[in-house]
Amino acid sequence: MSQNDNAAPLPLAGLKVIEFTHMVMGPTVGMVLGDLGADVIKVEPIGGDNTRRLLGSGAGYFPMYGRNKRSLSIDLKSPEGKAIALELIDKADVLIENFRPGAMEALGFGEEALKARNPGLVYCSAKGFLSGPYEHRAALDEVAQMMGGLAYMTGPPGRPLRAGASVIDVIGGLFGVIGVLAALIQRGTLGRGQTVKSALFENCVFLVGQHMAQYVVTGTAARPMPVRISAWAIYDQFQTKDEQTVFAGVVTDGQWVGFCKAFGLDDFAADETLAKNNGRVQARDRIIPRVQELFKTFTKEELLARLEEIGLPFAPINRPEDLFEDPHLAASGGLLDMHLPGDDRPIRLPALPVELDGQRPALVRDLAKPGEHSTEVLAELGYGSDRIADLTARGIIVQAEG
Repeated sequence: MSQNDNAAPLPLAGLKVIEFTHMVMGPTVGMVLGDLGADVIKVEPIGGDNTRRLLGSGAGYFPMYGRNKRSLSIDLKSPEGKAIALELIDKADVLIENFRPGAMEALGFGEEALKARNPGLVYCSAKGFLSGPYEHRAALDEVAQMMGGLAYMTGPPGRPLRAGASVIDVIGGLFGVIGVLAALIQRGTLGRGQTVKSALFENCVFLVGQHMAQYVVTGTAARPMPVRISAWAIYDQFQTKDEQTVFAGVVTDGQWVGFCKAFGLDDFAADETLAKNNGRVQARDRIIPRVQELFKTFTKEELLARLEEIGLPFAPINRPEDLFEDPHLAASGGLLDMHLPGDDRPIRLPALPVELDGQRPALVRDLAKPGEHSTEVLAELGYGSDRIADLTARGIIVQAEG
């Protein structure tokens, strides 16, 4: 899949990005910028980013967050490899890194040194913590979820549970993108780039801010989601006749009227104590069992069709693998056709969840092999074929075989 020939150029076309990242948070910054049209060069060590070789739950990291990038595989510890990287950075608009504190400085790629060479550079660091007493700690998505209160809110009381995806890593990447775009806009007035820092812990705290605010407003601590007092009377999972599960919500007084009419709940409709949302919340103990008994008379497909007909919020309980066959995603360009490096099998993975003039950002570059674009990138820097061949022969760079 490629960008629609009739569509406007992608908004970040012409932006040069150099990415020194691994795992999820940093690669997410590069993926989003690449999806929006930036030329992202992922600088990988000889042998490639170790993220490519993760097993288990990490096996999906590189395929999901590695698209729309070129790969330069280079020995950064050699003087010549470092010189090549610096030449790239000198011509770049943005640098992204998410290594442990001090790692980039040890390589000679710290922010002050690079901004002295390229004053217009936007230097994006994706870290565990922003400035403060914790800033030198190592962190992971799970660490942030535990420290930031999200795991407490997700699991039942006494059993903190991390969310079922790398939400803090991914959202940290998105905040990094927001900071990068803001810095690029401000570069036009400041005449220089600046350092952008996004962090796992602080973005997790931002996510639980609604629960902190609830405590401020009510004086009562928020309870974990499995035992919370819902803001709405019907906002639950229900069992169907064919032993499936469906989520349904009734979140406005108008929806309550339509819900009662559609399902023949005339007594509920006539009960003035249930006309307003807060009254219904106080009556959940008699509403929910009745609704569950009613929904048990429908199959899953019958119930979903009825809920859609009356315009209520509803959802089947899908597994991630179910989404490959989702008709909405298939019809709307929500899944991108891709290939794993060195593997002819087609795969389909989620597109960026935005539309620009009605178009979803498409796949411009498939997942790269380690070093697939090394020769191409060096040629753009003005390196001749003999010099590239010499660097390859001495192991300074690696060019992936076709």
